[in-house]
Amino acid sequence: MVRPGRACMAWDAESICGPDGEDWRVPVSELESRQEALSNALAEIGQQSILIDDPVELYWLTGGRQNSMLLVGSRGSGIQTKHWVRRSLDRAIFESGGDDSPHQTESQPRMGSLCDALISSGCTEKPSMLAGKMPHDRWSFLASKMSGIPGESSDGTGVLYSLREVKSDWEVRMHKESGDINKRMFDAVSEIGGVGCTELELAAAADSVSRAAGFGGRIRMRRWPMDCDRVVVAAGRSGSVPSYFDSAIGGVGASPISSLGAGFAKVREGEPVLVDIVHLHRGYVSDCTRIFSAGRLSDEWVSRLDDMIEIKEKVVKILGMGESCSAAWIKGSEMASEMGHSDNLMGMRPDQSNFLGHSVGLELDESPVIALGFDRELQVGGTMAVEPKVIHEEGAIGNEDTWVRTSEGMECLTAGSSLPSLMEW
Repeated sequence: MVRPGRACMAWDAESICGPDGEDWRVPVSELESRQEALSNALAEIGQQSILIDDPVELYWLTGGRQNSMLLVGSRGSGIQTKHWVRRSLDRAIFESGGDDSPHQTESQPRMGSLCDALISSGCTEKPSMLAGKMPHDRWSFLASKMSGIPGESSDGTGVLYSLREVKSDWEVRMHKESGDINKRMFDAVSEIGGVGCTELELAAAADSVSRAAGFGGRIRMRRWPMDCDRVVVAAGRSGSVPSYFDSAIGGVGASPISSLGAGFAKVREGEPVLVDIVHLHRGYVSDCTRIFSAGRLSDEWVSRLDDMIEIKEKVVKILGMGESCSAAWIKGSEMASEMGHSDNLMGMRPDQSNFLGHSVGLELDESPVIALGFDRELQVGGTMAVEPKVIHEEGAIGNEDTWVRTSEGMECLTAGSSLPSLMEW
């Protein structure tokens, strides 16, 4: 639908494309399978329908991130999946596959008519919503507009989180492509670094590669109010600076409002420079950490790095065997204690983080996490960044790669052995 007096853009295969002209829309087959899985999951837990307006979940289910709401009915409910779009309707239709789209795409009804629209779609109970992802006032507002429908809205957040834990073959391929770009970002850091180079200069070199490859400028975080710099560079003592971020590494950052990651500290000879790089390829995260130094690191630092790699390898093996994420944490932290790192693992007291890895997907901080309380396995198709690190007053050191669990074990999606754990300028 085009508003009077407003020109309509002619959407075609070249409208949303990658650097080589390839169609970057989510395949329709992916949208179909995801919507079907959600419909089945709703039926299993007895929720008749769900109304979704979160950007990440909208992208996962519709192929786009428009100002919109998506109604999905449970299997057998008779409720047809509808994408109600405030703006932009034409773009939403194109992003979801045009004529091949698995759902109806229509102009969003006025909020005063939302109740009638839901009833006419077949809703006899209030739809579930995403309490875990929307502000309370948004929940209250939508609930007030559905007052004419019986019942109370349930929270459907966990349903979507659970479905997204297992990646499709296409999603794994996106993670792999993300990992390839991630490695090129490290190559850029390697080329320009050296004594006197600032953390921000190193981050800028990585940024330029990422942007040219299609990074869209957003890192999605699930946990409120977290946000993240995707290139954390911590030179020497910067590695010991804590931050608001629930991670081993903070860094000074560029300013108090950007108090994480790269700042104006300069590389000095013989100090560890920890570089933690996140790239998003078509939304999918790759997360990888390597250590650089200007000149040779001391044997003590090298020994600490070797210990972290040993812990990483053990944790990855445990996950690949199907043991629980909490078991992987227990074993990894026990190894760190035996190696003499208990007071420095994933931070210094009192700012230690109690995890050794986190699932990734369209968000950086997905579940499960390698930590106590996650007494379940990383499922086949699950993707996990494993990142043991130790922090001292003089700096930080560690290693990280992103992995997917397969039927045969764990497969590395980032640089892995192709990129040295320690590189000298």
